[in-house]
Amino acid sequence: MNTTEAKNYTETKILTPIQAIRAKCLDCCCGQRNEVKLCPCTDCSLYPYRMGKRPKNPASAAENGDIDVGEGIDTTQQ
Repeated sequence: MNTTEAKNYTETKILTPIQAIRAKCLDCCCGQRNEVKLCPCTDCSLYPYRMGKRPKNPASAAENGDIDVGEGIDTTQQ
């Protein structure tokens, strides 16, 4: 999907939040899917969602530094 396709995709379809994040990441990387995969901006709040999927385990993603765990999410093991 190149930049033009990403823009057409967002203009013709109502996107889910995850799809909108993916479209934004493609736009940021000039439509290059491989560049989205290799994105060096790990401090970006969209980084864990850049591949169009939710992180499998928010607790482990937070431990790896992939996401910022907000209030109300208990990441301790019970």
